[in-house]
Amino acid sequence: MEHMLLLLIIFIPILGLSNGTETEQDFTWHLKKIPQIVRERTFSLDSPKFEAKTKLELNSVCGIECQRKLPVPSLSDLKSLLSYETVFENGTRTLTEVSVLGAVPGPAANTTTRRPLRRKRQIYGTDSRFSIYDKRFMTNFPFNTAVKISTGCSGILVSPKHVLTAAHCLHNGKDYVKGSKRLRVGLMKTKSRGSGRKRKGAKRSRREISAAKEDPKAATELRRPSKGDERKQRGSGRKQGTSDGMPSFQWTRVKSTHIPKGWFKGVSGDIALDYDYAVLELKRPHKRKYMELGISPTIKMMPGSMIHFSGFDNDRSGQLVYRFCSISDESNDLFYQYCDAEPGSTGSGIYLRLKEPNKKKWKRKIIAVYSGHQWVDINGEQQDYNVAVRITPLKYAQICFWIHGNDENCTQG
Repeated sequence: MEHMLLLLIIFIPILGLSNGTETEQDFTWHLKKIPQIVRERTFSLDSPKFEAKTKLELNSVCGIECQRKLPVPSLSDLKSLLSYETVFENGTRTLTEVSVLGAVPGPAANTTTRRPLRRKRQIYGTDSRFSIYDKRFMTNFPFNTAVKISTGCSGILVSPKHVLTAAHCLHNGKDYVKGSKRLRVGLMKTKSRGSGRKRKGAKRSRREISAAKEDPKAATELRRPSKGDERKQRGSGRKQGTSDGMPSFQWTRVKSTHIPKGWFKGVSGDIALDYDYAVLELKRPHKRKYMELGISPTIKMMPGSMIHFSGFDNDRSGQLVYRFCSISDESNDLFYQYCDAEPGSTGSGIYLRLKEPNKKKWKRKIIAVYSGHQWVDINGEQQDYNVAVRITPLKYAQICFWIHGNDENCTQG
């Protein structure tokens, strides 16, 4: 199964070239000039309450037809929508106001081939997801860029210290969700046999050393497992034997989070799916390969209209789940598709594989953030899709600015 999966990943872009109407040159990363995000001022806000409940399925007021009719935002609108909040690990919060230079908002092409509408399902027909078991895939690019967020979502590594995810994994539009105050990110590692057992001669914890000084007998009792613990360890030992190669996580604290003001209720009248993205800055850098950002092309410029993403679906606990599918429809800011996915995968980075300019090499880049299963309004009726937020030039500029702290490295994307 793993070898078949690898072949699919390698040859899907090539299969998209064989329809007779498109050429290989069509499927190239075309560099675009990026608008400039300029920080104007930053001021302190009251600390969040962190009382909201995490909600992995959202109801969108503005659906596909509504999205197409939205007016092009003015520079004044963009200034408000792209200003952003930052929450730090100590619970403090700031608001940064920005200005946007060089932005020429224009509508994206929306002519697409629609598929029949379906009833509420997150798995559509035959489940086409792949669980990644083989550590040769799990611990290598692109799968090792997927991370788990402690609030129950997924994300993707976009720099040595930054993770891209969905805003609603941290904030419900009014307040930050419970658990986001002490936010952590889980980076995958494979379980080794006997993991969790203390090696002979291993160093004792500070608690054990302190207890030994005060009362040697108490320290011995502290280190000696109870009968219940022994039974639990024996049980977990059997489980570890059958789950060898399954991922475990190296958890890292989050230093700060950035969320665009456009996500907050009261700014756009309601939560706006267009701004359902956030960036987390890790307290410590990692040493693994991350995935670069890319500008989202239109469906016509994608091989087979195909997208890919991996995340940690709740119905497959402890497994990394990969999927790919064709996009059904698009607006200027959103992709609508029927990729099989369950809660837990929201916040995953959606990526595409295209040719690099003037090279024969194909390269993967993130073009969207998976927002999850959404109800959208279509001609007055509520229909369901799995929705992703496209990385437009403006969003690229903002995310890149959050990563680098300036716009010097964000002139082209």
